[in-house]
This record gives sequence, structure tokens and C-alpha cells, in this order.
Amino acid sequence: MKEVNILIDGKQFIAYEGETLLDVARRNNINIPALCYDPSLKPYGACRLCIVEVIDGAKKGITTSCTLSCVDGLSVRTDTEEIKQHRKILFELYLAQAPASKKLKKLAASYGVFSTRFKEKFIENDPLDNSCVMCGLCVRVCNEVMGAGVINFIGRGHKSKVNTPYLEASQICLGCQACVEVCPTGAIKAFDEENVRYMASWSQTTVKLKKCAECGRYFAPEPLTRKTESAYFYADKDEVLKDLCPDCRRKYITKKVTQF
Repeated sequence: MKEVNILIDGKQFIAYEGETLLDVARRNNINIPALCYDPSLKPYGACRLCIVEVIDGAKKGITTSCTLSCVDGLSVRTDTEEIKQHRKILFELYLAQAPASKKLKKLAASYGVFSTRFKEKFIENDPLDNSCVMCGLCVRVCNEVMGAGVINFIGRGHKSKVNTPYLEASQICLGCQACVEVCPTGAIKAFDEENVRYMASWSQTTVKLKKCAECGRYFAPEPLTRKTESAYFYADKDEVLKDLCPDCRRKYITKKVTQF
């Protein structure tokens, strides 16, 4: 990839043409907050927290750094008073939207925001624990990366939320927990109990776990193993491997190799 020279807050950095400014900033330990960004997904600038001011090299003005492509001569500011003020207001809005999120409170505090002037939104028995900011990462990773389509946006306007269709337990959930991993506010809850994974946030969806044929440990969701085993394992067509947990699989392969 072609290297280009850019300026961030007056300092020169090397970037690759076409990569996002947010990626360059994070690689160089420049703090720019973001809630809706994940490297596995195409950026779409929903949360607006990663805004920067373009000085030169692109259309001038304030824009989201996760959607700003680097070109030679690009110059931006990340810490102007206007940008700081915009971010503080956004953090206040998100604190009102997700008042129970400890992760959000910690992030907001790191940028000098400790409370909100807006009315906090509390929903009794909220499956997302009053911690969802509607960033859409969980929906996108479920649909675009895992190809499962288990969850989506429900409702309109201020009544919008994320969950399963008709708030019914899903029959197609892979139990992969990709949604848990990408959630920036800790809103999504899942846990294992004996041979079942409970995707508690998604209408109490349950997914059976697979039992290792060797050690007897439950190690992965059955639907996920069925989806991945043909694509990633058993290039040598050894059917034994599919019923083993990672530890037992490694021991089996090591033993098999040493026999030759």
C-alpha cells in the first residue's frame, strides 16, 4: 500500500493511503473516542464521538475520523475547543440513553464528563440493562460477519431498541457471543451453565453446548461448531477432531504426529 504523509494536531505521521484517520490515530496512541467503530466492520460514523476538524487535504470542516480516508497532505485537529464541546454534549446524551453502563461512565469521565443534564432513560426489566446506546455494532456483526441475522432494530424513534424478532427466543442463534464482544457499553449479557449457553439479553435465547468426546467438558455452542468445522478444521478428513475440545484436539494431533 502507498504511504502518505499526514498531520494530526500539527505532528507528522505516516499513513497508508485509504486507511481511516481513526486507525492511524489509534496506532499512534492518539486518543479519539468512538462507540460505533470496530475493525471487523465497515465504519459508518453513527456515534459521532470520533469527530475531528479537517484543516487541509480533504473537505474542510468537522467530520468523523472513522470515515475519513487518509490522503497525502491531510491535516486535522482532534482537540479544538469546538470539538471538545461537541463531544461533551454527545457524552451527556449517551449517559442519559444508557445510565447504567459502567463502561460508558468510565469513558465519559476520561473526557471530563461525569454527569448529564438530560433526563435519564430508565426502563424497568430492560434486557439490555439500561446500557444500550443503539450504536448498532451487535446487529451488524451478527448480520454482516456471522451471517446469522438473529437480532435487529425494533420500533421507531425514541421507542427503538435491539432484540430478536417479536421478542421471542431465537432458534437460529449460533451462541458465538460476537455481539457481546463488540458491545462498547457492556449491555449484552450471556453466560454458560452446564450444557447450555444463555444469551440472556436476546429474549432468553438458549444454545446447547457441545461436549468433548475425550474429556467430557462442554466447550462450544453446537450451532457454531457445525457452521465452522467444515470450513476451518479437518483438512485431513479426520472425523475424530470434530468432537474434541481445543485442548484435547491439540493433544490428539500432537500424538498423531509423533507416531510418524
